[in-house]
Amino acid sequence: MRLFQYLSQWKSKAKDGIQQSLLIAKFLCLLHVTNNYVFSPVMVYGPSMLPTLNLTGDVLLVEHVSPLLDKLGPGDVILVRSPDNPRKTVTKRIIGMEGDTVTFLADPSKSDRYISLKVPKGHVWIQGDNIYASKDSRQLGPIPCGLISGKVLYRVWPPECFGSL
Repeated sequence: MRLFQYLSQWKSKAKDGIQQSLLIAKFLCLLHVTNNYVFSPVMVYGPSMLPTLNLTGDVLLVEHVSPLLDKLGPGDVILVRSPDNPRKTVTKRIIGMEGDTVTFLADPSKSDRYISLKVPKGHVWIQGDNIYASKDSRQLGPIPCGLISGKVLYRVWPPECFGSL
């Protein structure tokens, strides 16, 4: 008799444990989908986007839907997988979309020579806000849209700089 009571208690505890585990698994799945396909926080640092972003680092809220729906435009700050190093993600501003003609300084530190070119289909022209310390489309050429991983919505850290870009 006591054995049956013990087994029935164990059965209810096991059932509760399985339900809690399923709840946690569902939450982790939702977190994964949200972080990879909807929006995510990203830490960025470096001199290429000075003065818009801090040299020592900012935490940005990045949404991943706009690149999939072609809802990007000139002036948007985006995250791009680096064509040079696919393990690296860079933050730049869109200067021109496909079909646009862009004019830029070839090497701002050495000359005042301007170059104009048309952005090919399926590509964007990106540049850092600090043209003296940015490796961007001026060196790499037009960037394929498939390398864009997200559009920056807000700066969330440091708190005194919170807001949209």
